[in-house]
Amino acid sequence: MNTLSDSASPLYEKVKDFVLGNIGSGKWARNSRLPSENELVAALGVSRMTVHRALRELTSEGHLRRIQGVGTFVAPPRPQSTLIEISNIITEIRARGSRHRAEVFVLERIERPEPELLLAFEFEAVNPVDHSVVIHFENDLPVQLEERYVNPNLVSGYIDQDFAAVATYDYLQNATPLTEVEHLISALPANAEQARLLNVRPGDCCLILHRKTWTGPVVATVNTFTYVGSRYSLGSRYLHGGK
Repeated sequence: MNTLSDSASPLYEKVKDFVLGNIGSGKWARNSRLPSENELVAALGVSRMTVHRALRELTSEGHLRRIQGVGTFVAPPRPQSTLIEISNIITEIRARGSRHRAEVFVLERIERPEPELLLAFEFEAVNPVDHSVVIHFENDLPVQLEERYVNPNLVSGYIDQDFAAVATYDYLQNATPLTEVEHLISALPANAEQARLLNVRPGDCCLILHRKTWTGPVVATVNTFTYVGSRYSLGSRYLHGGK
């Protein structure tokens, strides 16, 4: 078991050094998930508050990325080539000659978000966030479950919109300039709620796209897009400037 009691520096700084040491040595590779806060507490013999502060500061410094509901990951090196472009699913569906419609399941303001969500937005204090859940249909078949958390300090009036008629994508594009994007893609079995909303069986494979966006240094949105694996694919084509 590792302990951090043999140094005069503050405990949270020792936790940061421990994390950075594992990243620097290659033990924790880029884009890999860190142990949970509880696991770090048990392994290092410090309080959860100490671990939380260390991870929060490393996230703010760009060494880590926190994804709501998934965990903490080693940040990729910058700059990084874009794998998936930012696109509007409504435009994609209509470009295929298909019909699109959207149903809004949640549109609310969360006054006191969970600590994990505050960390994802890199807030220094408790700050409300706006939250939406929209399901997108192609020819009446559900193809995407879109969940967004939005920074109301950057985007005003979000929860007052009719996102069955106006695309969240279009509203956000007009509300705040997008300067940086982070993507993480995984394949996971559908849980009971996802299966119900997407009209699949629990356990069916889904593609999960986690997207975080910034306006300058400020986090604008933290999003999760769930696609039915048998009905959708993710990809892009772009020019490469290197040789």
